Amino acid sequence: MTKSLGAKTLIYPAPVLVVGTYDKAGKPNVMTASWGGICCSQPPCVAVSLRTATCSHGNIVDRGAFTISIPSEQYVKEVDYFGLVSGRSMDKFAATKLTPVKSKLVDAPYVKEFPLVMECKLVHVAELGLHTQFVGEVIDAKADESIIGEGGAIDIKKLKPLVFTPDTQDYYGIGSFKGKVFSSGKGI
Repeated sequence: MTKSLGAKTLIYPAPVLVVGTYDKAGKPNVMTASWGGICCSQPPCVAVSLRTATCSHGNIVDRGAFTISIPSEQYVKEVDYFGLVSGRSMDKFAATKLTPVKSKLVDAPYVKEFPLVMECKLVHVAELGLHTQFVGEVIDAKADESIIGEGGAIDIKKLKPLVFTPDTQDYYGIGSFKGKVFSSGKGI
């Protein structure tokens, strides 16, 4: 027997994506987002949906580019922190002691310590309601050699990505609980 839960966003698991942008002054910023994923194979594209109120939303509109960094589970506190504070008032890289890297291909930074990165050129914007969906063509994907498995593919057991449960708002690793959303990063 099934039970109606109403109209909800219950895709399991949701990805944990770290969106990298520059503001008008060139200051690097990152934010955590889970409303996103692969949206096209050819050309390779990813989409991320952000609220208009976020600093990153304006940065993407202004710069026409963004990066998506995929964090490993060891960075749950930093990733949560990225979603707790605004880039308008905090230097998130300084607070977490993580390193911004200037992309050579798009006008956006990525997180050096995160093992998988996609550098994206903005190709489409769709207003959806509370969120704006940004579609970026992946100009390049970069992977730390430590996560590359047989045949050159990403080994998910080496990547150890974080995932997110949209209704209970928890972070998990592949198969194990890692922390509470909007709580784990408060100690930074």
